[in-house]
Amino acid sequence: MTQQFQRHLARQTALQILYEIDITAHPPGTVLSNRLQRVEPPLMDDLAHFVHDIISGVMATRERLDIVIGHFAPEWPVDQIATIDRNILRMALWEMNYYHTPTKVVINEAVELAKEFGADTSPKFVNGVLGAATRNRKTMQSLLATSQSRAI
Repeated sequence: MTQQFQRHLARQTALQILYEIDITAHPPGTVLSNRLQRVEPPLMDDLAHFVHDIISGVMATRERLDIVIGHFAPEWPVDQIATIDRNILRMALWEMNYYHTPTKVVINEAVELAKEFGADTSPKFVNGVLGAATRNRKTMQSLLATSQSRAI
């Protein structure tokens, strides 16, 4: 299994966790622990840590990430964006701004996740929002600047 595929599997797992948290309001730590125990094939320790980083990072900055999403998708109130698309965007915006994954990699992964889990229009929507955010990086970063931290 290639490193690229393993990171994709880790992102799929993180997306599933964020989706469950979003639709059920279950405690993030519990969802994370339960999901990591059920992942097939099991994630290596470094990838499980990557999933934890994504979940804790997104949860800590979710309100700010939603402000960024709302700014770059103004025709859609964030709470009316499909749950899967909203969480793909949160994850991608967090990863490109706080984990320092190259923007091109983040956008490609987000579009792939949208193809796998979203509706027919999801890949184009996700790509459009992330493209607009990266073309206006200073605005995106200023919207994120007042982020408050919360541990899971």
